Amino acid sequence: MLLSPGAKGILALLFTFSVWGLSSLYYHLLAHVPPLVVLCYRTLGSLAFFAGLLAVQGRLGEVVAALRTPRKLVLIVGAALMISLNWFGFIYSISIGNALEASLGYYIFPLVAVGLGAVVFRERLTRVQVAAVALAGFAVVLLTLGLGVAPWIALGLATSFAAYGALKKGLDLGGVVSVTAEVTVLAPFAVLWLIHTDTVPGIGTLGWHDLGLLAFSGLLTGLPLVLFGYAARRVRFSTLGLVQYLNPTLQFAVAVLFFGNALTVWHLTAFPLIWTALALYSASALHADRAARLARVPL
Repeated sequence: MLLSPGAKGILALLFTFSVWGLSSLYYHLLAHVPPLVVLCYRTLGSLAFFAGLLAVQGRLGEVVAALRTPRKLVLIVGAALMISLNWFGFIYSISIGNALEASLGYYIFPLVAVGLGAVVFRERLTRVQVAAVALAGFAVVLLTLGLGVAPWIALGLATSFAAYGALKKGLDLGGVVSVTAEVTVLAPFAVLWLIHTDTVPGIGTLGWHDLGLLAFSGLLTGLPLVLFGYAARRVRFSTLGLVQYLNPTLQFAVAVLFFGNALTVWHLTAFPLIWTALALYSASALHADRAARLARVPL
């Protein structure tokens, strides 16, 4: 039985968010490697993956053209900075054994993105969306007061990814072309850092087992992004928005069940508040999607 395009899209989404949600297990294997070194190999591995894909498609010229356009170059550099901060924050959180805060960051990201859209793009928010953002903000404040320190990693992950999305809105490039341009900008800095830290293959302190794991990060980063782009063209935006919560949910489960991250009373209070905020936001998004589809139905 052949699957419909929508069903294929949902399967691609489930695979993508499952890989992202379980990727903390992979990066935990590299917890002994300095986070910046892991970031460098992830950057170079991603460049190899995406550049190879575009080369097969005969589209490398699109990357060169984008980098030669001043306006696009500024946005690409900004996006590259934001995605590198996001990747580093996640890698760092796993290296210090705080996967729980990483999951918190990706839970609150959609709500940070909504707030950023209202401030930067003057997007109008419904009352439900305002309530959802306010509730998430209250949860973060409560967690900060309870733990005595703000969840900086979570806030950094959510903010950097929201800013990344905002910058990408101004880039009229395909997803693969855009990411390839971004890691191309980052690649020279990655190479220089690896040389500086003597972690270049064959001459550094890393063994071949570690180098093999690091090389795999390119595929682990690239393949889900390609599948995400495939799925985004075949499923409704509201479906995509709901399925994306599989990522932080799996991260949460891994943090608690595998890494033994402690759930304090403040976590047990803040997380349900954020889940409630996400439920409100998702209900609002589903309502808007349904209203838009009904408006397109001819009378």
